[in-house]
Amino acid sequence: MRQLYPDTIDPVDPAAVYGDLPAAAARPGLRLNMIESADGGAVVDGVSGGLGGAADKSVFMLLRSLADAVLVAAGTVRAEGYHPSKLPIAVVSRSCHLDWDAPFFTEQIARPMLVTVAGAPPEELARAREVADVLVAGEKDVDLATALRAIGERGHANVLAEGGPSLNAQLARDGLIDELCVTLSPRLVGGGRAKRILDGTDLAGLAPLMLRSVCEQDGFLFLRYRPSRRAP
Repeated sequence: MRQLYPDTIDPVDPAAVYGDLPAAAARPGLRLNMIESADGGAVVDGVSGGLGGAADKSVFMLLRSLADAVLVAAGTVRAEGYHPSKLPIAVVSRSCHLDWDAPFFTEQIARPMLVTVAGAPPEELARAREVADVLVAGEKDVDLATALRAIGERGHANVLAEGGPSLNAQLARDGLIDELCVTLSPRLVGGGRAKRILDGTDLAGLAPLMLRSVCEQDGFLFLRYRPSRRAP
């Protein structure tokens, strides 16, 4: 990997580039990591794997190694086929409609967390509590700020968000993204085949970002941004 900005460093140690972890007051710092095609598509045939490569996978694993916990939407867990992990993974789901017999839960290494709402079906909540730590954050809609504080209370200071697009949009709307890491894949997807990395919730206005670094490997560009104005 070589760094192109802010200084040219070739080669560069990715751990040095990404070791500057974001911080936030009264909650864990949150870093969002996503990949998109050169024309802005976040998935191919419902998953992001077709956009990636060895360089992207290496950065993905590095960011996980730097995090204390992962935050991810239930739809992404289902679509991407998440496996048991040494890293605690917090799955966001209002309905609690998940496959509780999947290896992600039954063969767990670190106990998963389920972020849900008080109005979730009682029978699903009861089943969830057998295989995960349930964090209730909101009545009918998930309050992600409350969820992050609850994750922080469990000793996790750095959270890596991994999508999907609707969760990302809510994080952006609520001012909870402290760092955005975007891998720009050297591929084209085409208009109607893929969502963008933020989807489903309009922001109140343009959200300005500051470019922190740009790296390149195997044609992939690795962009790192932080908000120009940090939300509380």
